[in-house]
Amino acid sequence: MAGKPRQRQITGGVDTHKDTHHAAVVLMNGRRLADAQFPATAAGYRDLLVWTRGFGRVHVVGVEGTGSYGAALSRYLAGQRVKIVEVDRPDRRQRRAKGKSDPLDAYAAADAVLSGRARTVPKAGDGITETIRALHTVRAGAVRSRTACINEVHALLITAPARLREELSGHQGARLIQACAGLRADSDLADPEQGIRYALRRLAGRWQHLDAEIADLDARLAALVTQARPDLLTVKGVGVETAAQLLSTCGDNPDRLSSEAAFASLCGVSPVPASSGKTNRHRLNRGGDRQANRALYIIAVSRMAHDPRTRAYVERRTHDGLSKKEIIRCLKRYIARELYTILTCPKTRTIRAKDLAKTA
Repeated sequence: MAGKPRQRQITGGVDTHKDTHHAAVVLMNGRRLADAQFPATAAGYRDLLVWTRGFGRVHVVGVEGTGSYGAALSRYLAGQRVKIVEVDRPDRRQRRAKGKSDPLDAYAAADAVLSGRARTVPKAGDGITETIRALHTVRAGAVRSRTACINEVHALLITAPARLREELSGHQGARLIQACAGLRADSDLADPEQGIRYALRRLAGRWQHLDAEIADLDARLAALVTQARPDLLTVKGVGVETAAQLLSTCGDNPDRLSSEAAFASLCGVSPVPASSGKTNRHRLNRGGDRQANRALYIIAVSRMAHDPRTRAYVERRTHDGLSKKEIIRCLKRYIARELYTILTCPKTRTIRAKDLAKTA
């Protein structure tokens, strides 16, 4: 490293892991210079940047897993005014052909940036949207657990003694949970009926706890989404849950999305060409953020049920011969175009943590 010109431009690549990150440095012409491993700690991030800058002026750094193991490193580098590009991990075919090791993956990340294969700007993760993403993730887990809980109640009732089944018959949903919470069991749990009574009461208590947790998260998400993007909630069909998911998908820097087509691709609603010979067609896009795709689906279905303009559109497209699934795909694409304009509007940009600190 001694004696090397300090002003030459270099490109970095980082293969991220839970405990360590492996970095590589290449020249702009693709010549490999060096690679090294650093701990995934605050001190390790500083050492990685100092080591990288020792080879010249850093043009850009390609980082694998910016949404997982490389998230903290990406935030640190962005704070040091280093340009970051998200790099997808090499596919299995490429790894079978070229081998697999941390240095090879780090060099591959740098090569992907140089060749232009990797161009995605990662989410910033430094503002209110990151909090929304975290709470929305917790809420989704609580909803899954609550659903699993009520399913376990129904499963126990199927094999429960007849007297207990008759006692709880006619109850569904929250009423069934309330009835199970009121069950009393004797101290002798060796009796199957008493044991099932106790099990149902515990499941009901778990369901009620999860339901209260979800209600609390809904209230906090509503306040955060209203604070971050109140204009998003005025869009027909958009609720707090779908708004939280769309904000999480875009991140704290929605301007990283270069066009509405890029946002549609990110949400998996852009048609994919599947033409060959005289056949000219497009197929369903199975990529992108599937939870964002689900949010657009909910908005589309809601509009189909309650929005007169959407209902008129569905009727017209049905008359044209399109199926319901095809119509929903078209609606999701139109909705993505509409929401992109709102999400990337500079006047209502997502509030950053630094801005919140200034106003506090």
